[in-house]
Amino acid sequence: MERNHLVYKIAISLIPGVGTVTAKKLIAYTGSIEAVFNEPASKLQKIPGVGTWLAKKVTTPGKIEKAEKEFDYIQKNNIRALYYLDEDYPERLKHCPDAPIILFLKGDLDLNRSKVISIVGTRRATERGKNICNQLVSDLAERKHNPVIVSGLAYGIDVCSHKAALKNNLPTVAVLGHGLDTLYPATHRSVADEILIKGALVTDFMSYEKPEKNNFVKRNRIIAGLADATIIVESGYKGGALITADLANSYNRDVFAFPGRINDNYSQGCNRLIKINKAALIEGVKDLEYIMGWDPPGKQKEAVQKQLFRELSQEETKLVNILKNLGDLPIDSICLEAEMPVSKVSPILLNLEFSGMIKTLPGKVYTLISG
Repeated sequence: MERNHLVYKIAISLIPGVGTVTAKKLIAYTGSIEAVFNEPASKLQKIPGVGTWLAKKVTTPGKIEKAEKEFDYIQKNNIRALYYLDEDYPERLKHCPDAPIILFLKGDLDLNRSKVISIVGTRRATERGKNICNQLVSDLAERKHNPVIVSGLAYGIDVCSHKAALKNNLPTVAVLGHGLDTLYPATHRSVADEILIKGALVTDFMSYEKPEKNNFVKRNRIIAGLADATIIVESGYKGGALITADLANSYNRDVFAFPGRINDNYSQGCNRLIKINKAALIEGVKDLEYIMGWDPPGKQKEAVQKQLFRELSQEETKLVNILKNLGDLPIDSICLEAEMPVSKVSPILLNLEFSGMIKTLPGKVYTLISG
């Protein structure tokens, strides 16, 4: 039964044009994930938002057989398949409208750790860019933030961030643009092997899928979606890092960019992101701490007496009402409900905490103080 259920979960992810929203709709209307594949196209096409083309794709044979082969592969190679409704599916990614239905994970790492950041940049990193990357990761470790470092295992800034994480004993995740039966670039095999000890390799591609160019653009949504914030270290005027930044912005996540000299090719992308307000300027770890609301090590929050009858701002009222209506929530969920980025929500929550209206529970969960 366990096998059959997972086979169907994999199979539904193989249907072209079906994402998490459509998958939920298909399952709700047919009654179960197995029933999706047993309904005739004539009935499926009547489901709102499905139509003739998609109904035909659902009923095209061969998906179950492919899914069974994939199941055998992941069992043999100790790979976990995280379904979007599973508890261990990444909570941050779940809130993204284009999140994958199935995520394949090799390695032993909780993707729902309290702090996760993505670090990306050009494949042609300069020595300056590598030094910035190494220093940032080193400072994060030294200041005991211990975040998960997410990147794409590509040449340049990506592999530099993975190596820096490994050097500083931080967990790191490589998001791949292909299936787990191959590795690209092959020269990074030794890094990937180290990552498996302290982190994980992640992909939404089937094991047999090869590193096609479009796959790397597609995987950027996972790099952005897994993290609280995306940091661009170096980028030309165009490039994959800028696509990742745009995606992070669309998910209401924070984006940071290191500025550079105006004539440097690989500072153009970062400078432009800052200029058009798509990224906050970052010079080091303290900027990240300030904007993300991450307390520096050893800092104790002062106990503040509740300020009775203080008039709340419109945004404060919005966050208080979210907690009142939905109960205790982590900051990710608050940002999602408020449709505001962490950089805006975090200081508001801090002010509310100083006012004695809310408090932080373990795991960065916020709760209203009654009274």
